[in-house]
Amino acid sequence: MSKIGLITDSSAYLSKKQIQQYDIDILPISIVWNNKTYQDLIDIGYHEFYEKLATESNLPTTSQPSIGEIQTHIDRFIKQGYTDVIIITLSSGISGTFNNIQAIAKDEDRIKIHPFDAKVTCAGQADLAMLAGKLIQAGANLDLILHDLADLRKTIGVRFMVDDLKHLKRTGRLSNAASFVGGLLHIKPILTMDVQNQGKISAYGKERQYKRAVKRIETDFKESIKDQPYPIQLTIFDADSEKRAQEWHELYQHDFPSLKIDHSIIGPVVGVHVGQDTLAIIWCRDLDSYFDKDGKPLAADKINSPLLTTND
Repeated sequence: MSKIGLITDSSAYLSKKQIQQYDIDILPISIVWNNKTYQDLIDIGYHEFYEKLATESNLPTTSQPSIGEIQTHIDRFIKQGYTDVIIITLSSGISGTFNNIQAIAKDEDRIKIHPFDAKVTCAGQADLAMLAGKLIQAGANLDLILHDLADLRKTIGVRFMVDDLKHLKRTGRLSNAASFVGGLLHIKPILTMDVQNQGKISAYGKERQYKRAVKRIETDFKESIKDQPYPIQLTIFDADSEKRAQEWHELYQHDFPSLKIDHSIIGPVVGVHVGQDTLAIIWCRDLDSYFDKDGKPLAADKINSPLLTTND
């Protein structure tokens, strides 16, 4: 009989309650700053990171988990008698973590490792991890869990607004940075991730005013979800910009009164690349719609979401 474990990395920024509720093991990603290594939200806190980012002249970089660190987490599941472990990583388009786990999976014969590339990070990655956790707890088999994860990933859309592009350009995480060189003064860049493709970050628009950028993101969200045959959930998340995140919540709550809205953060590892005051939304199929009214997982043939199409 299968016993399925679940790992995701710290860039999902799951709350402690969510981690405990869905029994998810967290693989920390590291930040390297002034030759010192900090584990994400373990050795450096959320607000502490952004305060330091605003005052330090030397800027941090990130370091993906080593093969040895990943193996340590897998070994815990082996010792506890698990037959399988699903590992959901941040996008391979911005990190090598997924490739490292694939390499381990080829050589590990004591447990079956199932790497899953989220093609996204932060709240979108968290949604995938929580769906997997809910399915495992509900007794779903491995094939159904992997099917539903792939299905949910098809429905994920992302929009975010950075205060400026310097961090993304510095760390090389902006796939079309050349198109945004010059003319950046007093503009608000709007970015996305191609979750249905390579999972890279790209800039798709810019507005001269903050309010116009907010409106454009909302308009794009509305257009993307208008014909979807499944219920939608939305997460608003920010890089230490709580006041504006609350304003976004009130806006979406007013304009989409039936929408399920959650909140999350852009923690240190992702903050290295996007900087303080980044604001974002991620939306996807409502996780509850993968289950019947009694909480039992729907069969795979009952779940087949159309591929999300956006104007990326």
